[in-house]
Amino acid sequence: MLNKKLSFYHGKKVLVAGGTGMIGIPLIQALLKFEAQVTVVSLEQEEYAKGLLGSSIKFFRGDLTQYSTCERAMEGQEYVFNLVGIKGSVGIGVKRAASYFVPMLRYQSNLLEAAYRGGISRYLFVSSICAYPPSDFHEEDNLWNGLPKQNDRYAGIAKRVGEIEAETYLHEYNWDAVRVVRPSNVYGPFDDFNPATAQVIPALIRRTLDGERPVCIWGDGSVIRDFIFVQDVVDGLLLALEKAPPCFPINLGSGIATTIKDLAEVIVAKSNVRTSIEWDPSKPSGDPIRLLSIQRAEDSIGWCPKTSLREGIQQTIAWYMKNQELAHERKNLLSA
Repeated sequence: MLNKKLSFYHGKKVLVAGGTGMIGIPLIQALLKFEAQVTVVSLEQEEYAKGLLGSSIKFFRGDLTQYSTCERAMEGQEYVFNLVGIKGSVGIGVKRAASYFVPMLRYQSNLLEAAYRGGISRYLFVSSICAYPPSDFHEEDNLWNGLPKQNDRYAGIAKRVGEIEAETYLHEYNWDAVRVVRPSNVYGPFDDFNPATAQVIPALIRRTLDGERPVCIWGDGSVIRDFIFVQDVVDGLLLALEKAPPCFPINLGSGIATTIKDLAEVIVAKSNVRTSIEWDPSKPSGDPIRLLSIQRAEDSIGWCPKTSLREGIQQTIAWYMKNQELAHERKNLLSA
């Protein structure tokens, strides 16, 4: 294990924007182990946030769509992780498109400008797999080979804008702080388990364990996805901020093709319940295939995922079963 006192993060003042989310919580836990001085800004109430993250963090409640909040958040900081985002199930980006798209642009622009003006030396921007154009296999340099899929155009274009904004600061001002990662479908403890807004893994876990019989799933089960456990993503974020070149996007995925049918069978098996699965091919299920190349991550920052899908699902189910009250009260911004 890395000596925390020799760590890149030891003693550093680190801002985590969006730190009360699924990725933010284990990221902050890791930073605290490295004895970083962590500040979190979020829309959550302070009592709730410190209950999740611990009393050793500095926390303030603020709306990051307001530039003044971002400016205040940057005071005295050295590193920034921008984890702000809104996750959602298939179709939610169309139903509440403005509620997603407009705030995301404001978050990204305000945080980046405030970080530049505040003299931040390292800044991590979390982009997304949904920024890619339709393809069976996504390599980093292929992002601009077409527009994102129609059903992902709002989320995908918003993330593309964030990446381009970072490049403009590099080219015009020679501000080389920004690192960029593109995670695939992230899952794990502290996810959004609300079936109305959750992505496929937490939604199926909750519905299965809550007694839905049979479990009905949109599509026919043939859709292929790349699922990555949250702790593996956290490891990738930490390495990317330290070791990645500026504005050099890096995929963080499993690199393993998993059908929704296989996923559902793993969830049912690990849940230890008796139920059947019913498919509804009349409903949308998203792109047929989304799979990430992770070769660049291995070559440039020495990262590769360690958690298998079965192990990750088992850990997620175990967390959910022990923390159902917390899981049920956590909200996605779009469901507020």
